[in-house]
Amino acid sequence: MTLLDDIKKVADGISAEVKEKGGAYTLRATIAERKAFLSRKKLSYIAKFRIVEDDKTVKFTEMLKEVGSGLSMGGNMDDMSPGFGFKKESYNTTSGTREGLIEEQSKLFGKDYSYNFDYAKVRKEIEAAAKTAGYKFAYQITPIGL
Repeated sequence: MTLLDDIKKVADGISAEVKEKGGAYTLRATIAERKAFLSRKKLSYIAKFRIVEDDKTVKFTEMLKEVGSGLSMGGNMDDMSPGFGFKKESYNTTSGTREGLIEEQSKLFGKDYSYNFDYAKVRKEIEAAAKTAGYKFAYQITPIGL
Protein backbone atom coordinates (compact mmCIF):
# COMPACT_ATOMS: atom_id res chain seq x y z
CA MET A 1 0.00 0.00 0.00
CA THR A 2 1.38 3.44 -0.94
CA LEU A 3 1.26 6.74 0.91
CA LEU A 4 -1.30 8.03 -1.58
CA ASP A 5 -3.52 5.00 -0.86
CA ASP A 6 -3.30 5.78 2.88
CA ILE A 7 -4.28 9.42 2.25
CA LYS A 8 -7.19 8.27 0.08
CA LYS A 9 -8.36 6.12 3.02
CA VAL A 10 -8.38 9.25 5.20
CA ALA A 11 -10.40 11.01 2.47
CA ASP A 12 -12.87 8.12 2.31
CA GLY A 13 -13.39 8.46 6.06
CA ILE A 14 -14.74 12.00 5.59
CA SER A 15 -16.50 11.36 2.25
CA ALA A 16 -13.97 13.50 0.40
CA GLU A 17 -12.70 13.15 -3.13
CA VAL A 18 -9.03 13.29 -4.10
CA LYS A 19 -8.02 14.63 -7.50
CA GLU A 20 -4.56 15.03 -9.04
CA LYS A 21 -3.42 17.80 -11.36
CA GLY A 22 0.19 18.45 -12.31
CA GLY A 23 1.59 16.36 -9.47
CA ALA A 24 -0.44 18.19 -6.80
CA TYR A 25 -3.44 16.60 -5.12
CA THR A 26 -6.65 18.22 -3.87
CA LEU A 27 -8.81 16.65 -1.19
CA ARG A 28 -12.27 18.25 -1.04
CA ALA A 29 -15.17 17.55 1.33
CA THR A 30 -18.49 19.38 1.67
CA ILE A 31 -19.08 19.95 5.37
CA ALA A 32 -22.27 22.02 5.33
CA GLU A 33 -24.86 23.01 2.78
CA ARG A 34 -27.90 25.22 2.92
CA LYS A 35 -30.58 25.26 0.28
CA ALA A 36 -33.43 27.73 0.20
CA PHE A 37 -35.82 28.95 -2.46
CA LEU A 38 -33.62 29.44 -5.56
CA SER A 39 -30.44 29.85 -3.54
CA ARG A 40 -27.70 27.61 -2.21
CA LYS A 41 -24.65 27.97 0.03
CA LYS A 42 -21.96 25.35 0.54
CA LEU A 43 -19.00 25.23 2.94
CA SER A 44 -16.11 22.99 1.87
CA TYR A 45 -12.89 21.81 3.46
CA ILE A 46 -10.06 21.74 0.92
CA ALA A 47 -6.63 20.29 1.56
CA LYS A 48 -3.90 20.48 -1.07
CA PHE A 49 -0.75 18.43 -0.93
CA ARG A 50 2.23 17.37 -3.00
CA ILE A 51 4.32 14.26 -2.40
CA VAL A 52 7.93 15.22 -3.14
CA GLU A 53 9.94 12.05 -3.72
CA ASP A 54 13.34 13.80 -3.96
CA ASP A 55 13.43 14.75 -0.28
CA LYS A 56 10.65 12.41 0.95
CA THR A 57 8.35 15.27 2.02
CA VAL A 58 4.60 15.81 1.94
CA LYS A 59 3.85 19.54 1.48
CA PHE A 60 0.38 20.29 2.82
CA THR A 61 -2.01 23.23 3.08
CA GLU A 62 -5.71 23.51 3.90
CA MET A 63 -8.55 26.02 3.77
CA LEU A 64 -12.26 26.51 4.22
CA LYS A 65 -14.20 27.82 1.26
CA GLU A 66 -17.77 29.03 1.15
CA VAL A 67 -19.57 29.41 -2.14
CA GLY A 68 -23.11 30.67 -2.52
CA SER A 69 -25.36 31.52 -5.42
CA GLY A 70 -29.00 32.25 -6.10
CA LEU A 71 -31.64 34.91 -5.60
CA SER A 72 -31.51 37.28 -2.66
CA MET A 73 -34.69 38.68 -1.17
CA GLY A 74 -33.51 42.10 0.05
CA GLY A 75 -34.85 43.89 3.07
CA ASN A 76 -32.19 42.47 5.39
CA MET A 77 -29.75 44.85 7.06
CA ASP A 78 -26.83 42.68 5.88
CA ASP A 79 -28.13 42.50 2.31
CA MET A 80 -26.82 45.23 0.01
CA SER A 81 -29.53 45.06 -2.67
CA PRO A 82 -33.15 46.06 -2.27
CA GLY A 83 -35.78 43.73 -3.71
CA PHE A 84 -34.69 40.71 -5.70
CA GLY A 85 -31.28 40.09 -7.15
CA PHE A 86 -28.73 37.47 -8.07
CA LYS A 87 -25.78 37.04 -5.79
CA LYS A 88 -22.64 34.90 -6.02
CA GLU A 89 -19.98 34.96 -3.32
CA SER A 90 -16.84 33.10 -2.35
CA TYR A 91 -14.85 33.06 0.88
CA ASN A 92 -11.76 31.18 2.05
CA THR A 93 -9.20 31.29 4.80
CA THR A 94 -5.56 30.29 4.71
CA SER A 95 -4.36 31.56 8.06
CA GLY A 96 -2.11 28.73 9.16
CA THR A 97 -2.96 25.60 11.07
CA ARG A 98 -6.35 25.56 12.68
CA GLU A 99 -7.34 23.44 15.66
CA GLY A 100 -10.68 22.07 16.77
CA LEU A 101 -14.15 22.36 15.36
CA ILE A 102 -15.33 25.00 12.92
CA GLU A 103 -18.75 25.74 14.40
CA GLU A 104 -18.00 29.49 14.21
CA GLN A 105 -17.82 29.25 10.42
CA SER A 106 -21.53 28.37 10.31
CA LYS A 107 -22.20 32.09 10.92
CA LEU A 108 -21.19 32.62 7.29
CA PHE A 109 -24.40 30.89 6.31
CA GLY A 110 -26.48 33.24 8.45
CA LYS A 111 -27.91 30.30 10.36
CA ASP A 112 -26.44 27.90 12.91
CA TYR A 113 -25.83 24.36 11.72
CA SER A 114 -25.27 21.32 13.90
CA TYR A 115 -22.27 19.63 12.31
CA ASN A 116 -18.90 18.57 13.59
CA PHE A 117 -15.87 18.57 11.37
CA ASP A 118 -12.46 18.33 12.99
CA TYR A 119 -9.95 19.32 10.30
CA ALA A 120 -7.09 19.12 12.79
CA LYS A 121 -7.83 15.40 13.02
CA VAL A 122 -7.73 15.07 9.22
CA ARG A 123 -4.41 16.93 9.09
CA LYS A 124 -2.96 14.76 11.88
CA GLU A 125 -4.07 11.54 10.14
CA ILE A 126 -2.38 12.61 6.91
CA GLU A 127 0.74 13.63 8.84
CA ALA A 128 0.78 10.23 10.60
CA ALA A 129 0.41 8.40 7.28
CA ALA A 130 3.32 10.41 5.85
CA LYS A 131 5.58 9.69 8.83
CA THR A 132 4.67 5.99 8.82
CA ALA A 133 5.67 5.84 5.14
CA GLY A 134 9.00 7.53 5.97
CA TYR A 135 8.14 11.03 4.73
CA LYS A 136 8.49 14.41 6.46
CA PHE A 137 5.32 16.49 6.79
CA ALA A 138 5.61 20.20 5.90
CA TYR A 139 2.58 22.36 6.66
CA GLN A 140 2.42 25.50 4.50
CA ILE A 141 0.19 28.49 5.13
CA THR A 142 -0.31 29.18 1.43
CA PRO A 143 -0.29 26.81 -1.52
CA ILE A 144 2.59 28.74 -3.16
CA GLY A 145 5.46 26.34 -3.74
CA LEU A 146 3.22 23.36 -3.20
